[in-house]
Amino acid sequence: VVTLCRCAQVSRAWNVLALDGSNWQRIDLFDFQRDIEGRVVENISKRCGGFLRKLSLRGCQGVGDNALRTFAQNCRNIEVLNLNGCTKITDATCTSLSKFCSKLRHLDLASCTSITNLSLKALSEGCPLLEQLNISWCDQVTKDGIQALVRGCGGLKALFLKGCTQLEDEALKYIGAHCPELVTLNLQTCLQITDDGLITICRGCHKLQSLCASGCSNITDAILNALGQNCPRLRILEVARCSQLTDVGFTTLARNCHELEKMDLEECVQITDSTLIQLSIHCPRLQVLSLSHCELITDDGIRHLGNGACAHDRLEVIELDNCPLITDASLEHLKSCHSLERIELYDCQQITRAGIKRLRTHLPNIKVHAYFAPVTPPPSVGGSRQRFCRCCIIL
Repeated sequence: VVTLCRCAQVSRAWNVLALDGSNWQRIDLFDFQRDIEGRVVENISKRCGGFLRKLSLRGCQGVGDNALRTFAQNCRNIEVLNLNGCTKITDATCTSLSKFCSKLRHLDLASCTSITNLSLKALSEGCPLLEQLNISWCDQVTKDGIQALVRGCGGLKALFLKGCTQLEDEALKYIGAHCPELVTLNLQTCLQITDDGLITICRGCHKLQSLCASGCSNITDAILNALGQNCPRLRILEVARCSQLTDVGFTTLARNCHELEKMDLEECVQITDSTLIQLSIHCPRLQVLSLSHCELITDDGIRHLGNGACAHDRLEVIELDNCPLITDASLEHLKSCHSLERIELYDCQQITRAGIKRLRTHLPNIKVHAYFAPVTPPPSVGGSRQRFCRCCIIL
């Protein structure tokens, strides 16, 4: 954007060339100017017309429905549209997109909190090619909207529903029944979701590769069993704060989902070293693993992980915050993880500076984030003691 604008100022001839619509097929204004008004979007749409394929207005809070109606009328070949954080947007925008933009494939409406079920119904009727939709934090959406959406957009591959707190299991049953191509699903903090809904997803969406159910505290090992039995291509699983999950479920998962690359198990407080043993044996592609607040994990589990198939060439990040049983011995076990880039050790009381230094002799580029206990020096000559605060260090 900046380069084209500079070229347009050279001369009239350059201005014509620089502002030709064919040069403006992909526009991202986020790093250029975020406080644009609706008239700018209207001007862009008139200039680019049918050439424009991809537009990001992320964070442009001054853009509203009227500007986007003009945009939709002029840019009917738009395929990717990011309206994340455009808080003035309402259902009227989705109605315009439905009417004029039948080629739309990716749409991001995250944090557009005025969006309701009417938007999803409109998209279903006018945007049959839709593959990716983000309506995170659109908390007015209910199962009725999801039902309308999936009946017309059965080719959905990615659906982000983070913070859609009104969604229940019934919504997931519609997704499982109508979206066999689904690859990515985010349900973070959808608090009403239970095993019933997610099991339907697993049985209907065998191509699922990424599932985020963090904060869905009602789910149990039944979900892990269903994933293991139905979704062998699973690569990413985020189930932070799902405290009912146990070693039994993760054993089934690990034995069947060998392509796992990223797992967020923060505050899965019931898991033990048994889970790490299974991951070390069956998941050779594991790159990122969060075990923060898993207080039953010990050095023995880290030993198995450090000797596992993923250790030497794959494992990049391991988070062990608030794992009180972890000691410097765990750091010794991780020395062979040559791809390790970052390790989190906040509030691991038995980790020492000396242990971290020994680790860094083998992995000099690793970033270690840790808390160390307060240091209280001997009394001074005057008899008073100086107090030191707990501090965060990055080595």
